[in-house]
Amino acid sequence: MGNYDYDIVVIGGGAAGLTVASGSVKFGLKVALIEKEKLGGDCLYYGCVPSKTLIHSAKVASLIRRAKEFGLNETTLSFDFANVIGHVWDVIHKIGEHDDPERFKKMGVDVIFGEPRFLSPEEIEISGKKIKSKKFVISTGSRSFTSPIEGLKETGFLSHVDVFHLKTLPESLIVIGAGPIGVEMSQAFRRFGSDVSVIEMLDRVLAIEDEDVSKALEVCLAREGIKFFTGTKAKRVFTENGKKVVLCERNGQELAIRSDEILVAVGRTPNVEGLNLEAAGVEYTRKGIVVNERLQTTAKNIWACGDVAGPYLFTHMAENQAGIVVRNAVLRLPAKVDYSVVPWTTFTDPEVAHAGMTEAEAMKKGIKYNVYKHHYGDVDRAVAEVEDEGFIKIITTGWKGKIIGAHIIGPHAGELIPELVIAIKNGLTVKDISSTIHVYPTLALGTRQTTDLYFRQKFDSSPWLQRLLRLMAKVLN
Repeated sequence: MGNYDYDIVVIGGGAAGLTVASGSVKFGLKVALIEKEKLGGDCLYYGCVPSKTLIHSAKVASLIRRAKEFGLNETTLSFDFANVIGHVWDVIHKIGEHDDPERFKKMGVDVIFGEPRFLSPEEIEISGKKIKSKKFVISTGSRSFTSPIEGLKETGFLSHVDVFHLKTLPESLIVIGAGPIGVEMSQAFRRFGSDVSVIEMLDRVLAIEDEDVSKALEVCLAREGIKFFTGTKAKRVFTENGKKVVLCERNGQELAIRSDEILVAVGRTPNVEGLNLEAAGVEYTRKGIVVNERLQTTAKNIWACGDVAGPYLFTHMAENQAGIVVRNAVLRLPAKVDYSVVPWTTFTDPEVAHAGMTEAEAMKKGIKYNVYKHHYGDVDRAVAEVEDEGFIKIITTGWKGKIIGAHIIGPHAGELIPELVIAIKNGLTVKDISSTIHVYPTLALGTRQTTDLYFRQKFDSSPWLQRLLRLMAKVLN
């Protein structure tokens, strides 16, 4: 190793960093993993794991209230919100066992806690000690973006971190932002009993989703009692008579919304502060560290992956990028990151899952497309489980029905989308799915039934095809 202390130093112990560190040490490299606080990152402590645990508890509360719909006697829901949060942390600690520093030390990784800063492309300083390495990987993640709304900081608000430390349920809650975190948390708190209002500057919730899907979700959530103020800008926050007030502007009119608490969920910002990236020759913008298609930064011996590099801030994307970094930085096997088909799911109830193009994107690209939509109300398993809200929507192009987009709103949408991700990524057609046997009765059968619509529509819209097939049937029989 010459004058180097390590072959590779990984900065950041979230999903991406842990994957790179464990992968690198398996190939015999001397590896250091540096983390500011706790291994596991935002996803484990304040993101995916706690939010989905809280959401599931809220789902159970909702099902108890709906007992009569399932042929059961009505029952009274009773809970202590502090116990719900306690359950969330029990799950965090259980899953966190996989990210125990001792586990990585046993692998051979040197785990170091502290805040490093670059001195050069090959050297960092941490807690007064200098460390030299041939290569570095930056995977410091991201954090909640603090909105610059006047008076917000002074009045006080909850972040996605704070909500998992609450001991009492807010009687009323304003959620600023109707992106994935905003809609997930708004529904969870509403199901626990909070009076929830959601303020969104854009004209619809989950604006990144296919318009049909986002509008359908808003209807579902509004039915549960969530009040939406879309096309509304939060301008000022203050306290009045013991309540927090958000002063908004909507259609040129001033609007005041009051609540006990405010949750801000308006996006995330990369964690680059304090790294002294300038000394390493690593360029970055407000969106994150600049990388090429191999996830290499502007310093040839430094790579970046996960939220700090973007552009997709998902744990599954961070892990995928980490694999690309290991191939390039460790094995020197040329590998490029592929963003052509990036799936994601918003874990509301019903869930929203996304893969490939939306209708608007296909239209913008001038693609001649067809849409096939099948409602959960026509999927027997969904009807049997009294979870028949939503639909499966598949977008295709060309006479052969090549699948270019898939959007699902319904129960277990996140579990159903992978089949369609594979189809889009591999250029499969509706025939490939329609001709594949799907188990009955499952929700997945709904995907096949959606692709069946392609053939039904071909038949119904083509008189000559109808005549031909009927003639063939008559001749052959």
